[in-house]
Amino acid sequence: MTDRIKGFVVTLEEDKREDDVAHLQSLIAALKGVHSVSVSVHNVDDHINRQRIRQELIDKLWGVLNAP
Repeated sequence: MTDRIKGFVVTLEEDKREDDVAHLQSLIAALKGVHSVSVSVHNVDDHINRQRIRQELIDKLWGVLNAP
C-alpha cells in the first residue's frame, strides 16, 4: 500500500520580490491537479530565526576550531 500525497511545499533559495515570482505562482497554479497556490511572506520572525540559526552555527564552528 502506498501513501497518498496531499500537497507539496516549495521553498525558494532566497527571498524574492512578489512581482518577480508572480509568474512562477501562475505557472504552478496552471499545472493539472493543483487546487491552489499561496505565498508565504517574509516577516520579522523569519529574520530573527535566521539570525539565531546563524549564531548557533558560528558557535558550533568556533567550538570545533577551538577544540583541544
